[in-house]
Amino acid sequence: MRLLAFILLANLQFAATTAPAFAQEDAPVFATKAAQAYMVEAKTGTVLLAANENQAFPPASLAKLMTMEVVFSALERGEITEQRAFPVSENAWRNGGAPSGTTTMFAALNSQVPVIDLVKGVVIQNANDACIILAEGISGSEAEFATRMTARAKDLGLARSSFGNATGLPGAESYTTARDLVELARHLHRDYPDYYPLYSQPDFEWNKIFQRNKNPLLSLNIGVDGLGAGYSEGAGFAAVASVERNGTRLFLALGGLQSDKDRLEEARRLLEWGLSSFETKVLFKGGEVVGQAAVYGGEHRYVDLIADEPIDLYLPKNNPERLTGRIVYKWPLRAPVSEGQAVGSLRIFSGERLLREVPLLSAEAVGTGSLASRATDALLEMMFFWL
Repeated sequence: MRLLAFILLANLQFAATTAPAFAQEDAPVFATKAAQAYMVEAKTGTVLLAANENQAFPPASLAKLMTMEVVFSALERGEITEQRAFPVSENAWRNGGAPSGTTTMFAALNSQVPVIDLVKGVVIQNANDACIILAEGISGSEAEFATRMTARAKDLGLARSSFGNATGLPGAESYTTARDLVELARHLHRDYPDYYPLYSQPDFEWNKIFQRNKNPLLSLNIGVDGLGAGYSEGAGFAAVASVERNGTRLFLALGGLQSDKDRLEEARRLLEWGLSSFETKVLFKGGEVVGQAAVYGGEHRYVDLIADEPIDLYLPKNNPERLTGRIVYKWPLRAPVSEGQAVGSLRIFSGERLLREVPLLSAEAVGTGSLASRATDALLEMMFFWL
């Protein structure tokens, strides 16, 4: 608890030096019908909207985003190839194929389907049979694959997500959050550029059956190029969208809507608001001093802190937000400190809402101080310890 107190003291000491640099008028709160919502601008990572973003809900078909992350990762690492064919088991055919009455690519029982066609079946046709075929082909069973999905989600920092199957169909417990879905969507777009365009492919034909892309958000005609939609009884309608216009890309996740109409209308309204009402503003140039951190036992008492790239935000055009900044680092920072050493981060807030967190580096080296200076710092540290 004392260490936490020291960290908070460090936060408070330097918040006062950064906040006035970009304090502005308060912005009105933008409301949404969605029970859960989260929207981020891709380049700066600025959070535009957050409503119950960490509240768990069933992902339904949006679980397929995690399914495809595991598959894309396996392809990238050479664990599987696009040309490798997986068999269509009776389980996959019965529970995800034509007999299931759910979205399917109609893979024939006991046939062999190449991985790349299964990928297209999942991404474009929302095919449940393709999900199960991939899961069984990669991990031996859908249950084992679901365990891998959850582990992979944790590796990616999606701490509030867990998956019970590859399809999102009822019968296995799965949950996620709007925030985790946005971070997953950003990861898919950033790390798999060869496969991400499939999310906007308008149609796919397999086994002489032609089907259009099942993502209803593509019909909005506002620049949406992915990712998907889902519905679960009790939790309502959900969606994850990525939109790009004039070099600006937004990622949006919505949950808890009452109808498909509400989902489409709310997605359109929020994305249009995000694209038209904001602009990018630079708060600090790359290499510009953002603040300082106290150095204990050093030849200097403080070290300047910088970011290695511009610190910018995607901010409202007409009603700028009142922003505050806090420099956070583990206290005490002990000498010696090398130039470019990762020291802490700058957290930028609008009210209590965290908009962005940027790593901060030391601008110069600070060597070990004299015996007298080290003794003085040790005495100060001991005094703070007993506060």
